[in-house]
Amino acid sequence: MSMNLNSLDRRRFVRGAGLALALPLFETFRASAARGTEIASPPKRLGCFYFPDGVPMPLPEDPAYGDWSWFPHGAGSDFQFTKCMTPLQPLRQELTVLSGFSHPAGRIVHGHNNADQFLTGAPTGGGDMEYHNTISLDQQYANHVGHETRFASLVMSTDGGTGTARGAHTISFDHNGKPIPAEHRPKRVFDMLFVKSNEDAAKRLALSQSALDDLLADARRLRKSLSTHDQKTLDEYLESVREAERRVEKAKQWLNAPLPQVDADHLNLELTTEEPRQYLQTMFELIYLAFKTDSTRVATYQIGRENGVGRSDHLARAIGFNLSHQLSHETKKPDGWKNFGLYCQFLNEEYARFLTKLKQTPEPAGEGTMLDNTLLLFGSASSAFHLSRNYPLILAGGGNMGLQHGRYINKAGANPQGGAWDGGTEPWQKKATNDDLPLSNLFVSMLHHLGVRTESFSDSTGRIDLS
Repeated sequence: MSMNLNSLDRRRFVRGAGLALALPLFETFRASAARGTEIASPPKRLGCFYFPDGVPMPLPEDPAYGDWSWFPHGAGSDFQFTKCMTPLQPLRQELTVLSGFSHPAGRIVHGHNNADQFLTGAPTGGGDMEYHNTISLDQQYANHVGHETRFASLVMSTDGGTGTARGAHTISFDHNGKPIPAEHRPKRVFDMLFVKSNEDAAKRLALSQSALDDLLADARRLRKSLSTHDQKTLDEYLESVREAERRVEKAKQWLNAPLPQVDADHLNLELTTEEPRQYLQTMFELIYLAFKTDSTRVATYQIGRENGVGRSDHLARAIGFNLSHQLSHETKKPDGWKNFGLYCQFLNEEYARFLTKLKQTPEPAGEGTMLDNTLLLFGSASSAFHLSRNYPLILAGGGNMGLQHGRYINKAGANPQGGAWDGGTEPWQKKATNDDLPLSNLFVSMLHHLGVRTESFSDSTGRIDLS
C-alpha cells in the first residue's frame, strides 16, 4: 500500500511515533506534485528586518532629489527606482514599496527611540515617560506556528542582547512586552541550528525541570502571605517561569531529533563587523539556512541600533565611510545626500542578494520557490533626519500567499516631509504635512496572508489590500 506523506497531519504523525516532533521537509515530497496528487500547503514563513537612522529624503527642489531620494518616483505599477534602490530592480516584480505609514504613538518621538516599537506599535515614548512595550508582529506569528519547528523564532541583531529601553538591540518582544535577546555571533547561531549538543544536555534539562518544579511549589506557598499588589507582581514573575518551563519541555521533545545537515564550507563563522559586508552576508545566509531546513519559520534581524551606538555603526566601512549614523547628519554637506544614499544602496544590495537566493531556491515539499512562501518586511521607523513618520518600507515575497507585487503604494503624496537638517528645528519637531496610515494596518494584512485570522493588532484601524 502506498502512503502519501504530504497528506499526513504533521503533529498527528509525530504523536503516533511517540515523539512530539514536526517532520522535516523532504525534497522527495515534490514528486507527488508531478504525479498530479494533492500536496499539503508549504510552510508560511515571516522575516522582519530593521535598519536605523532613516533614509535620504532631499526635497523635490534639491538637485539630489532625482538620484538619491530613497522613495521611488511615481506610484502604482508606474514607478522608477532611484540610485538608492537600483540593486532591487531585478526583483521589482517580487516586492512592494510603501510610503505614508507609521505608528501613531511614535510620530512625535525622536527617531532614535523608535526601533523598540517598529514591530509592536506600542507607545514606548521618549524622555522620562514610563516604558512599556507589547508583543511584536513576529512573536504574534510565532505563537501561531512556533510549535511546529525546533525553534519558535530566530532573533538576531548586529549588536546582540536586548540593549536598553528606547535603545533596543532587538526588535522582538514577547507577549508581556519583554525584549527577547538577539544573537549577533554567527557561530553561536550556526551551532544552535546545526550542531548537536553534548551528552549532558538531557541531564541539564532534567535538572532545569526539577528546579522549576521546586520554584513553582515555593511560590504557591508564598503567594498566600502576600498583599494583592504583591500577588500581581509574583504572578507576572511566575509567567516568565512558566515560559521557561515551556522552553524546557520543547527542548526535551527535540533532544533526540536529528539535526539538519547543511553545507557550510562557504561560511566564515568567526566574522565580526570589522568585515561588514561579509558579516551581513553571513547573517542573511544563516536565516536562509534556518528557513530552508524548516528549523524555524519566523526570523528577525535588527541590522543596526539607533543613535550610532555599538558595533553596527561600523557597517558603513564596507563602502569606505567611517560611521553609518554620521552619514544621516551630514546631508547638507557637498555630496551628503549621495554618501547617505550609497550606504542605503549597500544595505539594499545585500538584502537583494538574500531575496535572490530565496527566489532561486525551489520550495522543499511544495510548489514555487522559497520566496513565494516567505513574507518579508524590510524597513525603518525613521524617514528623514530623525523623522518618526512616513517609514521607508519594502514588503517582498509571499506570492503563494496571495500577495501581488511590482508596485509602489504611495500614501504620502507627491511632496512628503523631508530635507536636510540645518541645525535648527528638526523635521520630527515640525508639523506633519501628511496624515500617515497606522502601520499596524499593514501588520493585520500580513497576518491574514500568513493564515492568522485576526482583525486587529496594536492600534490598527483596518487592513491594507495586498492582493
